Parts: sequence; structure tokens; C-alpha cells
Amino acid sequence: MPKQRITKEMIVAAAFDTARASGMEHVMVKTIANKLHCSVQPIYSYCENMEGLRQAVVWKVKEFIGEYMKQHIDPQNLFQSSGQAYIQLAKDEPHLYKIFILHERKHISTLQDLYEKETSPQIAQIIAKACQLDLKTAKQLHLHMLIYTIGLGTIFAVTTPGIAADEIYAQQESAYQAFFQQALRKKDEELQ
Repeated sequence: MPKQRITKEMIVAAAFDTARASGMEHVMVKTIANKLHCSVQPIYSYCENMEGLRQAVVWKVKEFIGEYMKQHIDPQNLFQSSGQAYIQLAKDEPHLYKIFILHERKHISTLQDLYEKETSPQIAQIIAKACQLDLKTAKQLHLHMLIYTIGLGTIFAVTTPGIAADEIYAQQESAYQAFFQQALRKKDEELQ
């Protein structure tokens, strides 16, 4: 039987599978070699260092999450369903959620930087239209919910045996209502 040729794609896929099942801390050369039934040599030949491999895993996680979100978002209720989809992701894929949330983000020094880098500008426009808010207020509402949802998702991803999804969703809805009322008050104050 001829030897299997190990490719970089196979190595990244094995590293992703390991991270998905056990977390990024288990992405090690020996673990990947065992998964691919090969020596460590092919892994070292394709990956200069583990940091490069981990970055490739982070990119694969981002791709996975992009597809996950497409499948779990209701286009008719984009704002609320995207927040709920992130919470569901934390439940379904806790290791990938942690990798996505906890990976290093360079050149971010303000919450505005984070918002601009991590969100799509169309979402604020959708929120503004749906909630009858100006764009600036819609962005602020979105930022509040982004921060709050990341926090809830993180709690959800790290608790054992796990908080009931209904409790998490209720808390998320309560926060939305509070932030939305704050946005409406701000809108009213600006009109006066």
C-alpha cells in the first residue's frame, strides 16, 4: 500500500478538527501527526511554526462561523436572530466560539475600532431602518448588543453542565429592551 501524501490542507483540517473537539490548546504537532497517522516531519515541513498553524486554524474557524451564521440567521429578523445565532454557536461549538472570541485582534484600541472591524456596515443600516433610529444611534445599539452577546456567549461556552438556552435568550432579550429604550430616549432628547 503506497504512503499517503500529507498536504498542508490536510494538516490545517486536522488541526481545525482537534481545535473543534478539544480547544486550541490541544493543537500540537504530535496530536496532528497522530490524527493523520504520519510522523511529525510533514507537519514541520509545511508549518514553519505553531503560531502560523494556529493562525490558519483561526481563519478556518472564521470561515466555519460565517457559514454557521448564514444557516442560523433569519433574514426577516436579522438583528435579533444574529444575536441568538451567536448564543447558539456558543452552545453548539464552545471550542470554536472561544477561539473566535479570544483570538488576538491587532490594531484595535477602541470599542469603535472593534465595531468597525468585526461588523458589517449594512447591519447598522438595517437596524436604523427597522427601529426607526438614526444611523449613529443604531450603531451604538448594535455595539451594546455585540458586547453583551459576546459576554453571554462566553458565559454559555464555559459553564458546565450549562445554563439553559431559554435563560440566556431571556437575558439577551432583556438587555436588548433596555438598550433599545435607552436609544429611544436618546433619540427623543435629540429631537427636543
